[in-house]
Amino acid sequence: MKKTTFALCFCNRGFMPGELILDARKDIVKAVTKAGYDYIMMDEKATRFGGVETRDEGRLYAKWLAEHKGEFDGVIFSMPIFADENGAFEALRDAGVPILFQAYPDEIGKMDFAHRRDAYCGKFSVTDVFTQCKIPFTVMTPHVVHPLTKEFKANLDDFAAICRVVGGMKRFSIGCIGARTTAFKTTRFDEIALQKYDITVESFDLSELVYKVQNRKVDAAVKAKIDRLKKYTNCSKVPQDRMEVLAKISCTIDDYIEEYHLDAISLRCWNEMETILRVCPCVLLSELNDRGIAASCEIDLCSAITMRAMLLASGKPTAVLDWNNNYGDDPNKVILFHCGPVAQTLMAGKGTVTAHKMFEKCDPGSGWGSNEGRIKAFKMTYSNCQTVDGKLVIYASEGEFTKDKIENGFFGCGGVAKIPNLQNKLVKLARGGFKHHTSVGMGHMKAVLQEAFTTYLGYDWVDIDA
Repeated sequence: MKKTTFALCFCNRGFMPGELILDARKDIVKAVTKAGYDYIMMDEKATRFGGVETRDEGRLYAKWLAEHKGEFDGVIFSMPIFADENGAFEALRDAGVPILFQAYPDEIGKMDFAHRRDAYCGKFSVTDVFTQCKIPFTVMTPHVVHPLTKEFKANLDDFAAICRVVGGMKRFSIGCIGARTTAFKTTRFDEIALQKYDITVESFDLSELVYKVQNRKVDAAVKAKIDRLKKYTNCSKVPQDRMEVLAKISCTIDDYIEEYHLDAISLRCWNEMETILRVCPCVLLSELNDRGIAASCEIDLCSAITMRAMLLASGKPTAVLDWNNNYGDDPNKVILFHCGPVAQTLMAGKGTVTAHKMFEKCDPGSGWGSNEGRIKAFKMTYSNCQTVDGKLVIYASEGEFTKDKIENGFFGCGGVAKIPNLQNKLVKLARGGFKHHTSVGMGHMKAVLQEAFTTYLGYDWVDIDA
């Protein structure tokens, strides 16, 4: 992912100690660069101390921001002193990206008129006006925070994640390869509803993919893909002719991604591929997810949406899994599983590509491609969505994958997840009409997702933790 870039903006208020703005400019630049992000900043000579106070100064900043459109992912509006709401409004009303309000704390011993900031109060002046005018913004805890503290570093990291989610979920394209199988009405979705949220679905008939694969030679790209897959996971058991078919499918999907500029895909994974091509594409989805392209199976396109959001937030691969099994009699543990599309990054060790046991049972030799293994222990966020009455409805919550063992006879790729108050959450998911899948990502990011989804993207939020 490219480095997140912030446009920096600073407030001013004529009767306040404006000289403090000069220190703030240095502080914010230091905090941003130390945290690993980039910035752009209007010259300090453009206005008094480089801050924004009057309407004209706000318009000057807005003009500068417009000239740099596309160069920044979010705006940090820093308040080293009490802010002027009119200047702030003019400066940021058309920013078009997430806005973080940061206000400086006052210091005991520096409460005289030459040093007192009053940003604690001034922050409300700006947030009130922005709320009145329906300009979305982000505020975090603590209410006031110095830029050179660990608390602000945490704020920065969360805000960067919010910016990535918001930027990456606007005008993104997802490829739907194949029609929904009749057996899975649970994965139905509304394309027109998604388009309202700038999510474009590009649909491809599975017969076209099969035709392309059947007519593709073992060319240089296919040979390179075979090498890639053999390095990616353990393919030693797979017959050579099946490796060639898997590689052809993978190359064909890559062609779709490149030609149609797809940011994510959802694939009809059964049972035509098994009966016609004699392979199971799990490992191909695993490899796509591992290189940062959200890829869901079973035409669960809605899961691919939340997978992409968590990929953007965390910068790490995601997966779609079944709410599959209880774990003994522990009410707060569940085995989350899928046949093998889990990215290697999420696995406890290198996977092994096998013949899919469900297909092998009915049609031996038809299911080569399941990447079996176990999911490693890590803190995780789980999320999914659905389209209801023209709206995108979404939930997210948090838990962790544990080191609990799953017996060897359990096929596919699974892991034991520990989720507080799991039973009540499952009731809410069931009554809310959510499917038997959930998507998972590395790290706790519920607050980031909720902020991005509700404040900026307009998704309908379902709080299953309440």
